Amino acid sequence: MKKILVPVDFSQHSEYALEVAAQLAKKYNASIVALHMMGMSEAVLTRDDSNEVMEAMFYMKLAEKRFTEFLDKPYLKGIEIETTVQNFKVFKEMDRIAEEVNADLIVMGSHGSSGMKEVFVGSNTEKVVRTSNVPVLVIKNQAGTFSVDKMVFASDFSTEYFPAYEKARDVARLFESEFILLYVNTPDGFRKTSDMEARAYQFLSGGGQEDLDRFPSVVYYNDNTIEDGIFSYSNRNQADMIAIPTHGRRGLAHFFTGSIGEEVVNHSDIPVITFKI
Repeated sequence: MKKILVPVDFSQHSEYALEVAAQLAKKYNASIVALHMMGMSEAVLTRDDSNEVMEAMFYMKLAEKRFTEFLDKPYLKGIEIETTVQNFKVFKEMDRIAEEVNADLIVMGSHGSSGMKEVFVGSNTEKVVRTSNVPVLVIKNQAGTFSVDKMVFASDFSTEYFPAYEKARDVARLFESEFILLYVNTPDGFRKTSDMEARAYQFLSGGGQEDLDRFPSVVYYNDNTIEDGIFSYSNRNQADMIAIPTHGRRGLAHFFTGSIGEEVVNHSDIPVITFKI
């Protein structure tokens, strides 16, 4: 891990994300790129009227000043930090920035279901994780000392999710985490034990022997809904992180159909990391 992108709206929750990013940067000798998205109207930026131009310059200077104050934190000492102010309003643009700066990880804060008050409004957190090709780590609360002793990877073991599994497995190695594979069995999509085991075995056969060695430890958990199962198992077993695959073209498809992915990202107090297929 060499570079971490942190979207900043100067709120308390974006500071939570910055604190986690700082700990990761120090541990892995990485740098941080702090990104602020102004979201100003293109009409303001392109209009020739001098007053409009001055207004745009004012907000740019204000953002730069707020960055100086916001980044004046003891825990950032010794970390290489780059700041960038962009006018993006479409959250898929964040993926382009991540690609341009060669970010290995996006760490973002979120209130949860209501999003950030300033920038991450409504379901914008879900929009970021759905469109980002870079793994996204969503932080809800102040982490204190950030460590990931247990990571839960939730999946229905569809073969299309294997690339996301590989990325999650590699991050678990990086964090030196116990990597737990979870299948949630529900009344609506009920499968008998032998069918779930066959599905998990076929999935893990897509990798090497180390992946197949995980087969005996796969957890099959029964609950009313997939999201309830993920939350219940992760909380009961004191997981430090939940990992989920996402599918950019069709939203959170198949296993994460409809609002399941958004439920996990928005309502989990445990940090969530997402991996796009």
